[in-house]
Amino acid sequence: MASFLTHPIVPLAAAGLAGRRVVPLSLLMIGVVYALLPDLDGVGFVLGIPYASPFGHRGSSHSIIVAAFCSALAVPLGRTIGAKPLAVFVFLFVAMVSHGVLDACTDAGLGVAFFWPWSTERFLFDFRPVEAAPLSARRFFDGRGWEVFQSELLWVWAPLVSVSLLGLLVRRRLCASR
Repeated sequence: MASFLTHPIVPLAAAGLAGRRVVPLSLLMIGVVYALLPDLDGVGFVLGIPYASPFGHRGSSHSIIVAAFCSALAVPLGRTIGAKPLAVFVFLFVAMVSHGVLDACTDAGLGVAFFWPWSTERFLFDFRPVEAAPLSARRFFDGRGWEVFQSELLWVWAPLVSVSLLGLLVRRRLCASR
């Protein structure tokens, strides 16, 4: 899996690309939570749910349908947080579904059940440059985490921050030309 440090970069970059009018700070904060939400399936390890189970790690909680359902649940918050309903849905959907996409780019694991409940097949992309983070916090902080984070900086952070900055520059140019 990608690390807990990297999953939030997707909504942060998307918010930078879209701008504050589309993604207010409150929606951004919810997006960060949604980007991390699929890993709540980690409780399955404690409960004895096998990794390969549809409800195990990278299973149903990483699916496209669960991301769509959770995003739809948040749409009514739009008025409260000052965002349009469609922006709430799309932003949170991208934040949550990106979790599985990043996990499918890692060099380890059984894959991601993107199409659960229709299929329990798990997928990994052919291009998997991101080192998988250890599943235990102890192993992450004993030095292995730094190796993982370096690969995430190169393969995830650098491209997403670049795209976000490009969006910011384009928005500023457009505003300056008006």
